[in-house]
Amino acid sequence: MTTVQILMDDRVVGTRPMGLRAEHGFAAVVGDVLFDTGQTGEAVENARRLGLETSYEQIVLSHGHYDHTGGLPAFLDGAETVYAHPDAFDPKFQDGTYIGLPYRRARLAADVEIHTHEGPVEVAPGIHALGEVPRPHPDNPLGTTVRSDGSRVADQIADDQSLAVEMANGTALVCGCCHAGLRNTIEHAEAVTGEQVRAVIGGTHLVGSSPAEIREIADWIGDRLDLFAPSHCTGHVGERIFAERFSEAYEHVGVGSTIEV
Repeated sequence: MTTVQILMDDRVVGTRPMGLRAEHGFAAVVGDVLFDTGQTGEAVENARRLGLETSYEQIVLSHGHYDHTGGLPAFLDGAETVYAHPDAFDPKFQDGTYIGLPYRRARLAADVEIHTHEGPVEVAPGIHALGEVPRPHPDNPLGTTVRSDGSRVADQIADDQSLAVEMANGTALVCGCCHAGLRNTIEHAEAVTGEQVRAVIGGTHLVGSSPAEIREIADWIGDRLDLFAPSHCTGHVGERIFAERFSEAYEHVGVGSTIEV
C-alpha cells in the first residue's frame, strides 16, 4: 500500500494541524517520491506542520508551470534526482504573462541531477512517472511557448505527465494538472502498468471545460473507479458533477489529506 499526502492545493481540508496554508498549485508526497512542489516554498512549510519529511531523494515534476515548480528550491536539500519532460524547461506564457518554470535548468543542475525523459520511468518501486502522454482524445492545452527561432506558438504542454502507482487491485493515477486530458492519461497509465486505473487523485484541468464536456468524461469513466479525489484545477463545476456522479467513490481532498492506495 502506498500513502499519498497532499502538501499543496488550492484549499485546505480540515482544521488540524493548525497553520496549514493553501495556494494555487499542487504538491504531494507519493510513497517516498515528491510530486510537484507548489507555487512558493509554502509546501515545505506545510510538510513541517504535518510532521512529514522535507527532503526527498526523488522529485518528479508534472510539467513546467510555475504553480507546480516554484517551490522546487525549498526541497533540493537532500534531493538526488529531478525527473521532468525536456519541454518542462521551455518558456511558457498566458495572455502575455510568464507562467513557466521560474528557474533556469543550469541553475537547478548545479544542485541536483536533472533527468529528462519522454517515455515512462519507474522512479521508485511500483511508482512510474508516465512521461509524454499520447492524445487520441481531447486534451487541455494552455497558453503559448517560444520556438528556437523566436516565434510564439500555442503550447500543447507536451511535458504534462502524471504518476501511476501500482496497487494490489489495479493502478492509482496521481495527476498534477492533467493537461494531456484525463481519458488520455488514464489509458496511458493502463498501457504502462498493464492494470486498470482504479483511483484518480489530483488536478484534472477541467476548469475551462463545459458541463457537457465534463459529463462526457464522467460517462466514459463509468464504474471503473473505487476512488476519485480531484482537486487543484478541476474547477467547482467539475467537482460538483463528479461528486454527484461518483458519490460512493468521491473524496473531497486538499492540503492535509492523506490517502492510502
